[in-house]
Amino acid sequence: MAKQRMLQFVKVGKQMPEKRDADARAHDFDEIYGEFADAKAAEQSSRCSQCGVPYCQSHCPLHNNIPDWLRLTAEGRLQEAYDLSQLTNTFPEICGRICPQDRLCEGNCVIEQSGHGTVTIGAVEKYITDTAWERGWVKAIAPAEERSESVAVIGAGPGGLAAADSLRRAGVQVTVYDRYDRAGGLLTYGIPGFKLEKDVVTRRNKQLEDGGVTFVLNCNVGEDITFAEIRQKHDAVVIATGVYKSRDLQGPGSGAKGIVRAIDFLTASNRKNFGDAVPEYDNGELNAAGRKVVVIGGGDTAMDCVRTAIRQGAESVKCLYRRDRANMPGSQREVQNAEEEGVVFEWLTAPKGFAGDPVTGVMVQRMRLGAPDASGRQSPEVIEGADYVEDADLVIKALGFEPEELPTLWGEKALEVTRWGTVKADFRTHETTIPAVYAVGDIVRGASLVVWAIRDGREAAEAILERFAMQKASVAAE
Repeated sequence: MAKQRMLQFVKVGKQMPEKRDADARAHDFDEIYGEFADAKAAEQSSRCSQCGVPYCQSHCPLHNNIPDWLRLTAEGRLQEAYDLSQLTNTFPEICGRICPQDRLCEGNCVIEQSGHGTVTIGAVEKYITDTAWERGWVKAIAPAEERSESVAVIGAGPGGLAAADSLRRAGVQVTVYDRYDRAGGLLTYGIPGFKLEKDVVTRRNKQLEDGGVTFVLNCNVGEDITFAEIRQKHDAVVIATGVYKSRDLQGPGSGAKGIVRAIDFLTASNRKNFGDAVPEYDNGELNAAGRKVVVIGGGDTAMDCVRTAIRQGAESVKCLYRRDRANMPGSQREVQNAEEEGVVFEWLTAPKGFAGDPVTGVMVQRMRLGAPDASGRQSPEVIEGADYVEDADLVIKALGFEPEELPTLWGEKALEVTRWGTVKADFRTHETTIPAVYAVGDIVRGASLVVWAIRDGREAAEAILERFAMQKASVAAE
């Protein structure tokens, strides 16, 4: 009788890959989780219940075929597991590292709901593709035939790169334009190395380049090349610029020196770790070393900031968030990691103003949760007379991001936007109000997850290929 390899959750407990000691990891930017060994990956995959309605899959934006590649991993059929994993996900090893699995696949795992502890889906996903790279299973893109159609992708973040990958595999000529000197967008400059080591991103960029994708870097659309010129050069355009305009703080003293944007702080840190010259880091403007740091915000960007500040040698790091722990938008796993590393969270607090210039403190008002707002979450209310001052000589604003005014920046009034400034695009095809111009990721959704950007990029590529097929059929009919 064949050995039962699955449904082992009744005998085998949940186990994550080994996590490095907090004191050790707080001094470098290396990833904090180790790799599963083959036997451990198989063991943890075997805990999957193979349920008839896989909620892990339905709650994944890419609808990854999770139960099947868990079963293949449990059976030791790793190359087949990799082949199945990459069918639905352009960058599985990246999603395995940075997706908030506790809110998506793992948070909806059936055995998690029944009290047995979730299958560690993200860790297995990372393991499968890292193993594929090590064993040479990941090949350069090699289209079956080259096509004459050309597509421009504006923005080399996850959405743009996912579209570029899908289009290039179909033989389309793809050119990616990006304002930065390295491709990857927030994967390269926004997310710290302790969550996503940069060689993981650079090898994907190289795979795209080796497969025939052309990168035009240090190129600011609207300045170095116009949007009209890009449209003239290509048969279709994908807008994947992301959202980089930081939400601002109001209140007395909000313009003081020492109050900085999260994106500037994180980019400077990542550039320094690349070995770049970063004057703003070296002169202390964007360097937390020896300083009392206060980060304002409760999302994943705030978690990246507090944990980066710890690694830079801050004297103290505190995070102010206006709701409580249960209602914060960031990953609970990230909060736990931050606390282990020495970050102090001040729940139910919000800035009222700032003292000093350069800043010496944050004027804080205490909050309580009142009635639910339109989203169903309880709205924070100020507790009168409970204000206090939190000492700080570096304040980092991590309040989220808003879209830049693309129609104005690019001189393209025909590009319609919503009242929030995001680009209007069809929910299925991602085509904008300009024919043959598509938009994906955060520039459509607002600040969101990498996995949603990947999904959008893949869907837009599919719609563009359908467009090209229809055009070809129309020409043949004439």
